[in-house]
Parts: sequence; structure tokens; C-alpha cells
Amino acid sequence: MGGVGSVFMAIFGLIFLSAVSSMGAPPVFTLFAVAFVLLAVCTAIYGFYNALARNRMTEYDITDRNEEIDPIASGLGYQRSTENEGSVGQKDKPRKYEGDFCPFCGASVSSDFDFCPKCGKDI
Repeated sequence: MGGVGSVFMAIFGLIFLSAVSSMGAPPVFTLFAVAFVLLAVCTAIYGFYNALARNRMTEYDITDRNEEIDPIASGLGYQRSTENEGSVGQKDKPRKYEGDFCPFCGASVSSDFDFCPKCGKDI
């Protein structure tokens, strides 16, 4: 959706750019329109790449460990690899961090939770 929205944003930016340059508006409006179009193109490239990439990144961290791997979270050690893990609901491995509190945000966490209910991090 981000890529498609960015294409529409770029089209609007081109219309705005042509209107601004044809009516002789101050140069700041032309620079704004050019920056708007460039931002839209970059966002569209990122959106389409991220939608089609094999190991794409989720920006909202809403996946669980049996879906896709988040490369940033994996690189930071927040997310376990999906290899050799059972289906959802099975506990093959213990939690990374024991205790009654989330090590990332400090929220109270029950011992049967694998993810913090407040920040969503893998504990």
C-alpha cells in the first residue's frame, strides 16, 4: 500500500510542480514541489522493494516467530530465528529472559508470556 500511495503522491507532486512553474510562483514553491516528488519516488521504491523482498522488514513489529523474520530485530537480538521451532503455541525453547518484568520496558510480565504485552518485544 505504501508503494501505491507513493505513486499517487508523485503524480500529485508533478501536477503541483507544473502548476507552480507555469504560473511563475516564487522559487521556494518550485523547490518544495521538486523535494515532494523526489520523496515520493524514494518512498515508492522503498515500498515496492520492501513488499517484494524475500526477507522484508516489518515496520510495526507485528509478526510472530513463525511468520517472517525481521532482519533488524534479528540483528539486534530481539527476535529468535524461525528455524527448528514448532508451531505456534509450542514451547520448545525457554524464554530468553526469565523474571516477572520485561527487560526492555519494565512492564510486569506473566511467566507464560513469550512477548511483552506492553512493548511487544520477544522476551
